[in-house]
Amino acid sequence: MTVPAEATRSIFARTGILPSQAIRAMIAGGEIFSAPEIEANQIQPASLDLRLGKVAYRIRASFLPGPNATVRDKLGALKFHEIDLTKGAVLEAGCVYLVPLIEQFKLRSTIAGFANPKSSTGRLDVFTRLIADYQGSFDAVEEGYSGPLFAEICPRTFSIKVRYGSRLNQIRFRRRVGQQLDAGEQPGRVGDRRLREIHSDVGLVEGDAAIDEGLRLRISLAPIPPTGLIGYRARRFAGVIDVDAVGAYEPEQYWEAVRLGEDNRLVLDPHEFYILASKESVSVPPAYVAEMAPFDPLIGEYRVHYAGFFDPGFGYTPGGAPGAKAVLEVRSLDIPFILEDGQIVGRLVFDKLTDIPDQIYGQGIGSHYQAQGLKLSKHFKQD
Repeated sequence: MTVPAEATRSIFARTGILPSQAIRAMIAGGEIFSAPEIEANQIQPASLDLRLGKVAYRIRASFLPGPNATVRDKLGALKFHEIDLTKGAVLEAGCVYLVPLIEQFKLRSTIAGFANPKSSTGRLDVFTRLIADYQGSFDAVEEGYSGPLFAEICPRTFSIKVRYGSRLNQIRFRRRVGQQLDAGEQPGRVGDRRLREIHSDVGLVEGDAAIDEGLRLRISLAPIPPTGLIGYRARRFAGVIDVDAVGAYEPEQYWEAVRLGEDNRLVLDPHEFYILASKESVSVPPAYVAEMAPFDPLIGEYRVHYAGFFDPGFGYTPGGAPGAKAVLEVRSLDIPFILEDGQIVGRLVFDKLTDIPDQIYGQGIGSHYQAQGLKLSKHFKQD
């Protein structure tokens, strides 16, 4: 993979999230490496798909290595047994697994990584997190990190079949240039004033935008004609799902259709998994990315959106209205919780890119969820 030197200097000269061409430059420069080589279709507009290695370890519990240990330092005392992934294997629901990833990093001192499950992984209720040596938090790789990567995988509802090379999570890279940051500050994060300007220029949602520490999103419980469907609830003890199979499964075997009762409210049952959609159609302009902020217990004891990453170009049509709902993976925690139509359930925070990507979500790169409404993962047959 080659990137012109002039373009490389440009994309690494600014603060923000690195676009696809910068990721190619990092691969060409040996900052991201693997054997076998990284495939072109792993590179998304502002992220890189990560691949599972040849073996999975069934482990006793989730863990972090902390600042003084590698992942393998602690793995020996926690693993139950090894599973060969070269011919495919089933990861059972309710169990925790650790899988070394094929990709490794040797990052420069101004670039950090932030991971999340892929959209299709989150919609299967598969809890997936990145772990790296000497790190004190999940899904984060500090600036200048050099070493291996691991995926912690816990299927929550459905058992899944995976294999060597399967892709369950992805990572984006944040470039910091020069400035000192306060604790918790994210370089390149877009503030509310700028968000209002972007909404005025191109429209982040249709109509008025509720912007307060990000873009507020509301839940849609409006019945979809002609079926009256408002969402899906996962069936427990359904069959195994192959994460690499597209359009292979009948939705009715894995999901119950959710419709409203006479009171027009939805009661989330504890520990059940739901697929719902936002009331707003969202647009992410090509110069930005967005992610769902961590859930706020002050608005309810439930979790929304495991994946939560929106590529540049998601729902975006130049000169057109925002065109894609945010599909929400929802789980109530310990008590039943009532949702009503239009209730605020989360917020999107936006980050600027160091440059516009040379490939945009939905434009010829096989994106599965552009222009989506309420939609299950790609593994299920679509009407």
